[in-house]
Amino acid sequence: MSKSLKRVKAALEAANLPQNVKELSAGTKTAQAAADAVGVDVDQIAKSIIFANAETGEAVLFITAGGQQVCPEKASALVGADLGKADAKLIRAQTGFAIGGVSPIGHLTPPRTFFDKTLLQFDEIWAAAGTPHHVFAANPETLAKISGAEVSEFIA
Repeated sequence: MSKSLKRVKAALEAANLPQNVKELSAGTKTAQAAADAVGVDVDQIAKSIIFANAETGEAVLFITAGGQQVCPEKASALVGADLGKADAKLIRAQTGFAIGGVSPIGHLTPPRTFFDKTLLQFDEIWAAAGTPHHVFAANPETLAKISGAEVSEFIA
C-alpha cells in the first residue's frame, strides 16, 4: 500500500469514519471516469483542484463537484490574493500527493481549503484517496469539516 493511501486511511480513522476505500482498475483520470467506475453522478465526485498563492507560493485547495469548474476570479477573491498554476513539485511537496491522486485529507501540510457548496446536495460523495486508482466515500458535510474547508461559492 502506498504512503499516500496510508495517510488517507489514517485521516479517515482519526476522524472515526469508515475506511470505505475502493480501488478502481480504470483509474480516476477524469471526474466522469471516476463517476462511471463508482456508479454515481459526476457531481458526486469531489475534485481536488490546487492553485498556488502568487504572493506566498503556498498551495490552496478547492474541493469542487466533478462537473464544475473553479472560477479563477472568484477563487482569488476568496483567498485575497492572485492565484496561479500549482506545479507538480509544489503539489507533491505540500500535500504529499501526486497530481491525479490529491485527496482532500491526509496532506503533509494541510493547505487553506475551500469546499464547493454544490457537493452539499448529496448524501454521499467520492474523493481521491491518495492515488489515481483509489477513491473513498464520505458525507459532504463531514468531508468539509475534516478537510478544514470553508464552504464557499467559487464555481464558474
